Parts: sequence; C-alpha cells; structure tokens
Amino acid sequence: MKRFVVGAAALVAAGWTASAGAADLNYGQSAPYTVNQPLNAYSWAGPYLGGNIGYEWGSVDNNPAKPSGFVGGVQAGYNFQNGPWVFGVEGDIQATGADDTFAPWKFSNPWFGTLRGRAGYAFSNVLFYGTAGLAFGELRGQTFGWTESHTTAGWTAGVGAEVGLAPNWSAKLEYLYIDLSTSQFAITGVSNGYTASVVRAGVNYHF
Repeated sequence: MKRFVVGAAALVAAGWTASAGAADLNYGQSAPYTVNQPLNAYSWAGPYLGGNIGYEWGSVDNNPAKPSGFVGGVQAGYNFQNGPWVFGVEGDIQATGADDTFAPWKFSNPWFGTLRGRAGYAFSNVLFYGTAGLAFGELRGQTFGWTESHTTAGWTAGVGAEVGLAPNWSAKLEYLYIDLSTSQFAITGVSNGYTASVVRAGVNYHF
C-alpha cells in the first residue's frame, strides 16, 4: 500500500511538472502576425515628382491664328489620402511648340504653367481625379519682323487618371483646358488672349 501511495504521488508530481513546462512553452511563443489593413492596398499619400509629354491645340482671341504643337514639362505635388478619397496640390511648368501663322500674324505659346488642386477617388492602385486652379503663360505675336510678347494669368480645369505601377512609380493620362487672360497687342490693335486644350501622359516618382 505504501508503495502504491508513493508511486501515485510521483506520477502526479511528474504530470504537474510536464503541465507547467508546457504552459511556459506556450507563453513564450509569440502570437501569429495579423495584417490590420487590406491586402494589396496602394498608398497615394505623400510627395511626388515627375515629367510629362503631350499635345496642345488652341486659339487666339480676336485673331484667326490657332496655335498647336507638342508640349512637355515637369510636375510636382503632394497628396493626402483618407480611405479611397485622395486630395492634393500640384504645380507644373511646360515648354511648348504650339504656334500658327495666319498672315500677316504669327502667334505662339512658348510656355505655360499651372498651380492646381486635385481631388479624386482611388480603387486601390487606380486613381480618377478632377483638377482646377491657376494658369499662367506667354502669348507671343509676330508680324513683319516685329515681336510682341505678353505674360498673363488665368485659370485651368481638367480630369485625369493615374495608375500605380509599383510602390514608388505611377503613370497618368490627363486633359487640361487653359484660359489665359487678354492683353492689348499693338501689332493687332486689339486685345488678344489664348485658350487651349492639352492632352498629356506622364510618370511620377512617389517619395
């Protein structure tokens, strides 16, 4: 009987020791890692810098000239994101080859720039947006060897789509309408302004 009691006690002690060891082992193991955001989510937030190329066609107020030509430049901006909604600001500067001659006048738009707000909705790595803001640029007129140039400001508005290609790279396609205010041109004797449409493709690097 005494041997039975001693053996039972030893068995209970061994079982308690094994249970305690198993509890210590489980306690020391870390819990499985869990993801707290949707898989494959693409972030549009933060600063970016890029370049673009496209085509511009327009018309000169109070003159038959209709300048057109290729356009290219650089842009920079910053995005804020709240869920699928993306808001931001973007500025760009463009050099253009848009010009046209309607004898005896030749008009051209050598350069323009914009400073715009952007607002859009993102489907993960695809962003659709609208944009509007300030436009500024040069309208240059020439006739009989006389050149006259005016730099004015106006407004711009447009729409676009941007696709995230990698965590730091995206590509976009954008349309802008630009309206530069009129100035009095001596070579025409009237006020001339400039309106244009621009379609351009670009790439951005997101920091």
